[in-house]
Amino acid sequence: MTQPETPQGASELGDSPEPRSDALISHAPPSKGEIRIKLFARTDVGQIREHNEDNFLVADLTRRTRGLLESNRAGVVGKHGSLFAVCDGMGGAAAGEIASQLAVDILYERMTEALDDSQPLSRDQLARRLVHSIEAAGLRIFQEAKLDRTRRGMGTTVTAAALVDDYLFFAQVGDSRAYVLRDSRLVQLTRDQSLVNQLIEAGQLTEEEAETFEHNNIILQALGTADTVQVDLTFCELRRGDTLLLCSDGLSGMVRFEDIRDVLQSSPEPMDACRVLTDRANQAGGHDNITVIVVRFDGEGLKDARADAEAHKYRKYALPEAPADAVDAAPRTLSEKRGARSQPSPPSAAGSGAPQGLGSTLVFSPPPKSVPPPSIRIEASSSTMRSRPEDEQIDIPGTHVPGWVVAVLVVGVMLVLLATAFLFLR
Repeated sequence: MTQPETPQGASELGDSPEPRSDALISHAPPSKGEIRIKLFARTDVGQIREHNEDNFLVADLTRRTRGLLESNRAGVVGKHGSLFAVCDGMGGAAAGEIASQLAVDILYERMTEALDDSQPLSRDQLARRLVHSIEAAGLRIFQEAKLDRTRRGMGTTVTAAALVDDYLFFAQVGDSRAYVLRDSRLVQLTRDQSLVNQLIEAGQLTEEEAETFEHNNIILQALGTADTVQVDLTFCELRRGDTLLLCSDGLSGMVRFEDIRDVLQSSPEPMDACRVLTDRANQAGGHDNITVIVVRFDGEGLKDARADAEAHKYRKYALPEAPADAVDAAPRTLSEKRGARSQPSPPSAAGSGAPQGLGSTLVFSPPPKSVPPPSIRIEASSSTMRSRPEDEQIDIPGTHVPGWVVAVLVVGVMLVLLATAFLFLR
């Protein structure tokens, strides 16, 4: 099992073998020089699905803008950083696209909430906001599904990446993916929360066997299928020339790893890379919705890719506990959100601009830390594989009796009891 790590500060990387303390990391100085990004995103319904349940989010947290605006597609990263996310909805009918749209809307809302323009976010603050925002989105989707029977079982995966100075944080729920290409080496920096991946990591299934595994559509958790989720938080220190790819499994499940790497290497423009990748997925059959975000990083604020020999890899981030006076976003109950329903919804430019999942995905929650045996048989129908919604709450009316009346009655009963006892003891 991969142990959580605490990344070193940008100014102290290199030959120093010891990680910095949490206190120093929380206030690590930003990188010197500008960090520039160039990005594009694209979503496609594919060849089989009737509608698109995927959604994506690209946002500048400093300027508080989202979507594929020209100003968001290229420019300098601000002091609060940038945010990218892919959500793959599920639930049938229109529920999947509702879940993925809720996820990107709430993620953006919570990540931009109460930002202090007088000082930049620290790494820990950004990472904590990212986790709390995803937890809040999961709770909201779960509550919305309970209120509307037509949305029962809806949910969505989320793979999000947030950038602050030269650190990129990844938050993962489900089986969408994040990759980073550096010096022709493509590495997946998230781990699929799926049954097939769990079997591979346990040595009970090979990569080749996984391609034809009959239960490769079962994921272990998703936003909205329970009131809480476990967010997998990882990180990567960026280098000049790095390329980030976020995608739904409509791409990673249809296009081979080597082909994805070759496209990213041969397409310097993010727009071209997005177009070629979605075309490749469609040519391979387009069995699912396809969503990709491609971001290229450059600028003097990043070290050269050959500045040190450490290869980028999957690394968990050890997030310290929040201080007592922290104002980072945390999940809210539905009652706290009811007042916001009358407010206008954020513009659809947040993501794809179209209804945005994965209608055939099943969510299965095995016992913690357990691994199914190789001969596992799953015979439940799709309706039983998803989390069964809880029963509706029932409001029991009160008696509305004033408190002083209750007090008088209690005193009267006590006096009667005392009088009775006195008569019997005479």
